[in-house]
Amino acid sequence: MISVEDARAHILEAFSVLPAEEIALAEAAGRVLAEDLVARRTQPPAAVSAMDGYAVRAADITAAPVTLRQIGAVPAGASHDGALGQGECVRIFTGAPLPEGADAIVIQEDVEAQGDDIRIAQAVPAGTYVRPAGLDFKAGETGLAAGRRLTARDIGLAAAMNRPWLRVRQKPRIAILASGDEVVMPGDPIGPNQIVSSNSHALAAFVRARGGQPVMLGIARDTIQSIRETAAAARDADLLLTTGGASVGDHDLIQEALGEDGLDLDFWRIAMRPGKPLMFGRMASTALLGFPGNPVSSMVCALIFLGPAIDRMLGAPPADLTDTARLGTDLRANDRRQDYLRAGLHRAEDGALVATPFPRQDSSMMATVARAECLILRPPLAPAAAAGDPVSILHLSDRSSGL
Repeated sequence: MISVEDARAHILEAFSVLPAEEIALAEAAGRVLAEDLVARRTQPPAAVSAMDGYAVRAADITAAPVTLRQIGAVPAGASHDGALGQGECVRIFTGAPLPEGADAIVIQEDVEAQGDDIRIAQAVPAGTYVRPAGLDFKAGETGLAAGRRLTARDIGLAAAMNRPWLRVRQKPRIAILASGDEVVMPGDPIGPNQIVSSNSHALAAFVRARGGQPVMLGIARDTIQSIRETAAAARDADLLLTTGGASVGDHDLIQEALGEDGLDLDFWRIAMRPGKPLMFGRMASTALLGFPGNPVSSMVCALIFLGPAIDRMLGAPPADLTDTARLGTDLRANDRRQDYLRAGLHRAEDGALVATPFPRQDSSMMATVARAECLILRPPLAPAAAAGDPVSILHLSDRSSGL
């Protein structure tokens, strides 16, 4: 068996950043930028009013109260022709450009208007309620850096920078193959000795959440021929992900079946729990990750290995889900496998996070994964720990986890 750290290093070394493609801004949410995004315009392009009121020359109202003469009005989207002279003002609305010569805004609540006579009760300094040109950004400035996973806020910024098309990383194509005579897809007839397959659907959702494109290959039966035929559809994928059949039982046939198609196996056992019988290798140009069939093992392996592989292909920084919490209950000493315990999470009265592992950690219990808010990470040979001791955790409720 190899360590979790060594296994992750082997896996990440096998992947490189995917090429870029150009897509419409409307389709870019959640995608990863392939290049720095530079503004094509200055925002605002000129000094504009931040409030409804009157554009003035600050020098004209230093001796307020004073009465100015209104010579025009400027709604947003329009402008005032000509410069503002001594003793003059212009009615202005939020977002409208300041007339030439104006350098301050007096808000409408602070004036008394009698026709074109505008009485200013109190002086304001130059720059009051003025948004200078380039306050938000200037043409040529980098607004978003390459490698950023685009959020709704980023889409808004890209639109404001007048970038209708963006270059982003291609989505990694992850082919997902479930195996086993005992599993059927949700909604299909279920035999007396069969179970509903949850792994492939959960993994597909995980792949989408992390920015990849899942390709569902269906369920291969427990025969060499069925596994080979089903896996053949993954030849153009960036990664073939199998679930089930990765162990050493008589019906765990993934290694044998794909070995006939040139599988070059790197490793197949990791010193971790759950997820020990994980295998990794390559078939020609397609990498292969073989996950255990137990649902919890599959989900933990996705978080620890698949997510970072997708991040690598997207050129995105790896998601950092690590944190420290207090242990909510006593734990026995750990054995030589790194342990990932599903746990609830709450805050103590002093604000500290408290992680409490669920009493049962059976790797078949999908309901506990759904309820878990974190995984408690226990290193190999960790000594016994008491309630209140610090422990390392991985957040599951963080959106970047994909779970």
